Amino acid sequence: MFLSRVREAAAASGTVIHAVHTADELLEACRSEVPSLLLLDLDSPRVGALEALRRLRAEALAPDVASLGFFSHVHPERGRDALAAGCGRVLPRSAFVKELPGLLAPPRG
Repeated sequence: MFLSRVREAAAASGTVIHAVHTADELLEACRSEVPSLLLLDLDSPRVGALEALRRLRAEALAPDVASLGFFSHVHPERGRDALAAGCGRVLPRSAFVKELPGLLAPPRG
């Protein structure tokens, strides 16, 4: 359900997103096309965002790509763990939702 919010914001900004559901899918996607931003749902047990991030960094796939993890405010440790795993920025889900349109907006220039 939350993915639909991300898809709506992406469509409104004209941004193309690729959703993946496992660490292996993320690694494969990054091998074929380096993303401009990684959005990581730190609450999703299916994806294994921390494992995926660690593997991306270990394999030097997308080393300079910005990453942002989001989590439920009742699990702040997930944000701390993500930062320790190499995530560039973390936000509680409520702040992420507020910032989402700006995060996906094309750069001005």
